[in-house]
Amino acid sequence: MGDSGVRGGGGVGAGGGPGGPLAGVRVVELAGIGPGPFAAMLLGDLGADVVRVDRPEPSPLGIEPVYDIANRNKRSVVVDLKAPGGPGQVLDLVARADLLIEGYRPGVAERLGVGPEACLARNPALVYGRMTGWGQHGPLAARAGHDIGYTAVAGVLGLVAPTSAAAAADPDGPPAVPANLLGDYAGGSLYLVVGLLAALHHARATGAGQVVDAAVVDGAAHLTAVLQGLLAGGRWQDRRGVNLLDGGAPFYAVYPAADGGHLAVGALEPQFYAEFARLLELGPDAPGQWDTARWPELRARIAARFATRSRAAWEAVFAGSDACVEPVLTMRQAHAHEHLASRETYVEVDGITQPAPAPRFSATPGALRRPPARPGADTSEVARDWGVPSLAVEPVEPAEYAGPAGSAESTGAAEPVGPARTPAPPTV
Repeated sequence: MGDSGVRGGGGVGAGGGPGGPLAGVRVVELAGIGPGPFAAMLLGDLGADVVRVDRPEPSPLGIEPVYDIANRNKRSVVVDLKAPGGPGQVLDLVARADLLIEGYRPGVAERLGVGPEACLARNPALVYGRMTGWGQHGPLAARAGHDIGYTAVAGVLGLVAPTSAAAAADPDGPPAVPANLLGDYAGGSLYLVVGLLAALHHARATGAGQVVDAAVVDGAAHLTAVLQGLLAGGRWQDRRGVNLLDGGAPFYAVYPAADGGHLAVGALEPQFYAEFARLLELGPDAPGQWDTARWPELRARIAARFATRSRAAWEAVFAGSDACVEPVLTMRQAHAHEHLASRETYVEVDGITQPAPAPRFSATPGALRRPPARPGADTSEVARDWGVPSLAVEPVEPAEYAGPAGSAESTGAAEPVGPARTPAPPTV
C-alpha cells in the first residue's frame, strides 16, 4: 500500500486525517531518539496530530528517514532552536498544543528558551512531558546514559537470566541483555504516555497544565512492583535464574531442539504441566513438578527430550494443546506466524513490515495514516493547519541524510546538536 492509508491491527486511516481515540489532540515533539519519539509515535498511532520539530542537522540515529518507524503518523517541521527566531517558532506551536515531549538533559530546554516555564506561560493548559533516563534531579541526573545502565541501576537487568543449560548451572553468571525494550520503551515511553494522558485529563477538567517527569529508572523500577512484594514476603530470591519465573524452574524455561531452534516452556499450573509432561513423554518415573530437590534432574530430562526432534516437529506435537509450549521466533519469523497474521499484528506498508497500532479500540481504532515523516516536509502544511504563520517564513532546510552516523541517546543528550558519543550500527 502507498501513503494513502493502511488496514491492519488498529484500523483504517487516510493521509493525515482524523481517526483514533486521540483525534484532535495536538502534540509537539522536540526531536530526539529513543523513548521520546516512540511515545510520540504511540500517540500518533492513536490519532493524535503529532508535529515533530526536527533540527537542521540529520538525525544522530544514523537511519534513513523512510525506515525510521518511530516517526510514522507524524508531521515534521524544521526549526533551528539556536537561531534567534527558533524558540519563538516552537512557542507559537506550543500555544496551540495539548502536549509537548522533550528528551534533553535537565536544564537544556530552559537554556534554549523552550523549557516548562516559557511554554506554560504561553499555554497554561499545556502538559509538558520530559523524557530522560535518570530523571530531572538526583546525583546522576546530568550524566549520559543508555537503557542498559538505567535498567542495571533500577534492579531490572539483574533479573534477566539466560535460560540455557549453562546458565542454569551458573545462575550467578552475567544477565542477558533484552535489547532496549525493558528500559527505553517499557520503563520509558509507556510511562511517559500514561503520564501525559493522565495530566491531559486533569488539564481538560481544570484548565491547568503541568510537567510530567518520566525517567526510565523510575518506570523500570515500577515494573518490578509485584516481584518486590514477593521478595519482601520471602517468595523470591534476590538472585537471577533461581526463581519460578526467571528460568529457575525447569518447566518455565527455554530449551534447544535438535535443529538448533528453541522452544519456550511456560507450563506453570498443574493441569498445564500434566499436559506438557504427557506430550513430551517424560515418563512415569520423571521427578514431580514441585520436587525442587530434583529440579536439576527434571531439567536434564526435559532438555534430553527436546533434543530428539526439530523445533517444527515439537511445534506439531504441542499444536492445539494447553501445554504452554511455543517456538522462539526471530522478528522476521514472527511476521509470518499464523496467529499474528490472522490478527494483522504486523502489517506491510510501502515495503516495510512493522507492528500495527496497539491496543485495539472497538469504536475509535487507531491507524497508520502517514509514513515516517521526512524532516521539514510538512512545514507549510503545519503552518496552515495549526495557524502558525511564523513557520512559513524562511523555513530552515534540513541537511541531507548521509548514512549511518554517531548516536546521542535522547534521554542523555546534553544539547540538541553536538558530537556523537557512540557509533551507530553499521547496518539498518
